Amino acid sequence: MRDVTGRLMLLDTASLYFRAYFGVPDSVRAPDGTPVNAVRGLLDFIDRLVKDHRPDRLVACMDADWRPQWRVDLIPSYKAHRVAEEHEAGPDEEEVPDTLAPQVPVIEDVLDALGIARVGVAGYEADDVIGTFTARADGPVDIVTGDRDLYQLVDDQRGIRVLYPLKGVGTLQMTDEAVLRGKYGVGGSGYADLALLRGDPSDGLPGVPGVGEKTAAKLLAEFGDLAGIIAAIGDPKARLTPSQRKRLDEARPYLAVAPKVVRVADDVPLPDVDTALPHTPRDSAGLDALAARWGLGGSLQRLLVTLEA
Repeated sequence: MRDVTGRLMLLDTASLYFRAYFGVPDSVRAPDGTPVNAVRGLLDFIDRLVKDHRPDRLVACMDADWRPQWRVDLIPSYKAHRVAEEHEAGPDEEEVPDTLAPQVPVIEDVLDALGIARVGVAGYEADDVIGTFTARADGPVDIVTGDRDLYQLVDDQRGIRVLYPLKGVGTLQMTDEAVLRGKYGVGGSGYADLALLRGDPSDGLPGVPGVGEKTAAKLLAEFGDLAGIIAAIGDPKARLTPSQRKRLDEARPYLAVAPKVVRVADDVPLPDVDTALPHTPRDSAGLDALAARWGLGGSLQRLLVTLEA
């Protein structure tokens, strides 16, 4: 079933609560002294986003598996440097600051009590959930993320843009195809190929040795896409330097698997959820209890007023 029309806002929730955690002092605490800076910061983020962009629908997309095994099987170094603890029977644990980890269940409880749709799917990252919602959307989509990987979904024709926080969420880069072409020399459809060619140390993606961002953009401009670049390796007439040809040829095994790792999935089995922006809390009593327990104060009250409006 395809989603109804209206502006859909998709939150890369972990990306935003990490930013909230590092952007709001940990002196923001619950009555018992527990830090709640990520919780309150995220509520302030959502309040500002709804005020400024007036989405009709909103989904908090979650990492049910931040490092899916099917990606690791293809590129073992994928996010390997972020693993805090390995588990044979389930997802590995990610390194998360000690005072942030306990706030994540609170964030989930508050979102649920508010009635904001919260979706994570076993075996997939939030990026994949976002990719699937975007693929199914009939109307415009705003993706809010601090992760440039999602630039690959930008599509002017479909009204899909990435709102990339430069400072909090008060200053957002409205990322459309013109912004991408100006910064990277590619549009949304070419960004994944650019990313896998240059690599990304933050995700453990090696890239092609000797091919940085500018070289990757030039190769894509010359040959169109990754398939065109791979075809050029064996074409003596193709305009590749000897070193580029050699490095790309040696990187063939990586180039064969990297697209599946880097490109977000668009076929995640999403649950049937109500994505409409709530105007009143789903569970008022539960929300009141959470507000008192965690000292959510003005952050929650401001968001409730904004949702009611």
